[in-house]
Amino acid sequence: MNESQVKKIISDCLAGQLSLDEASSQVLGVLKLKDAQVDLDRKDRCGFQEVIYGKSKTIPQVVEILGAMAQRGLDNILVTKASAQMGQVLVEKFAGSYDSAGQIYHYGSYPPAQAQATLLCAGTSDLPIAQECLVTLKAMGVSCNFIKDVGVAGIHRLLNYQDDLARSKVVIVIAGMEGALLSVVGGLVKCPLIGVPTSVGYGASFQGLAALLSMLNSCATGSAVVNIDNGFGAAVLASRILQIH
Repeated sequence: MNESQVKKIISDCLAGQLSLDEASSQVLGVLKLKDAQVDLDRKDRCGFQEVIYGKSKTIPQVVEILGAMAQRGLDNILVTKASAQMGQVLVEKFAGSYDSAGQIYHYGSYPPAQAQATLLCAGTSDLPIAQECLVTLKAMGVSCNFIKDVGVAGIHRLLNYQDDLARSKVVIVIAGMEGALLSVVGGLVKCPLIGVPTSVGYGASFQGLAALLSMLNSCATGSAVVNIDNGFGAAVLASRILQIH
């Protein structure tokens, strides 16, 4: 916030157009609510609005946070890991859209796409995390070449897309089970890779830990790995990589 903006806030406060709390919030860039402190300047600092993590929050808490952000004119807001009930309530109160597969809600308008990422999903069971990633990419202004069901159990399916991979500037690989798809793709491309281990798998997969360790120990170079089931985090990283190009 520059000097003229601060002076304007002080002037509005002295004129009674802003309360002391509202003026303080605008100057500090923090809006204090009952159970949260909303970061109003996140987009200026980091390029995107504060994202609301829905899991473990109550529906009234998320409604209050989103409502406060929307009231202040913030747009293009995401609520991740939102239950179906939470998504329904948010759509009813604020409109927007809810992706039930990816458990992600979007408020406002999407920006025009400025770049493209390639998104590989190993199996149909991994699609919910891929959908979270897809919606987040769209909110970040990134279009997506979405390639589904190309896991290593049928490697010939992936090889049909070698031309797509060769043209990619960044590839996101979403895989559960043993997470081997990241290593395979790493041997086919020269662009940055982002691995997303999912919690899909039988008992010894340890809810995604096996895939996470496999991706972290990959012999293929040039890859980074985000947390288990973190399609959102992979999309943000891909967006920042694409901003460099």
